[in-house]
Amino acid sequence: MRVEVLARRRRLDAGGRTAAAGRIQAELAGLVRRLRPARVTAYVPVGSEPGGADLPEALLRALGPGPELLLPVLRPDLDLDWAAYTGPGSLVAAGRGLREPTGPRQGVAAVADAELVVVPALAVDRRGLRLGRGGGSYDRALARVGAAVPTVALLYDEELVDSVPSQRHDRPVRFVITPGRGLVRLPSPPG
Repeated sequence: MRVEVLARRRRLDAGGRTAAAGRIQAELAGLVRRLRPARVTAYVPVGSEPGGADLPEALLRALGPGPELLLPVLRPDLDLDWAAYTGPGSLVAAGRGLREPTGPRQGVAAVADAELVVVPALAVDRRGLRLGRGGGSYDRALARVGAAVPTVALLYDEELVDSVPSQRHDRPVRFVITPGRGLVRLPSPPG
């Protein structure tokens, strides 16, 4: 499934990706304005990932002055540390094609204080289970997030599917945003 999704994403033309990114960013900005979170965690999309490479900048504009936007820093053990995003100049190239913030690290537990958590995914099923790239980084991060915190995966329309392969450690998300469907609430996981 990962191979198929990545191949489909590579076939998307630049114009389609840009239009989809604009719609996803607008929907996410609307969510930010409704929630008014003091701390958001997100990521820098890579290649043809939904949301566009300028996603952190769009989030920073939506947040306005005051709230904090944290982006991940991949640790050698594949867990995620977090650092503040303060603008495009605060990012550097990192391994695996990632761009990461250069500021002081706030630790793996920083995500626990977020009031909105935005995560990447290759697909999400109707139960909220997400298919990632296979390293488990975001499952570890999501395990630190309270059940009431909105967790959102950004996808292309066809990536919201009936079922994804899952394992016991997989953590669900509560929402997805797609360019055509906008914000979609998923069933709350059993308590």
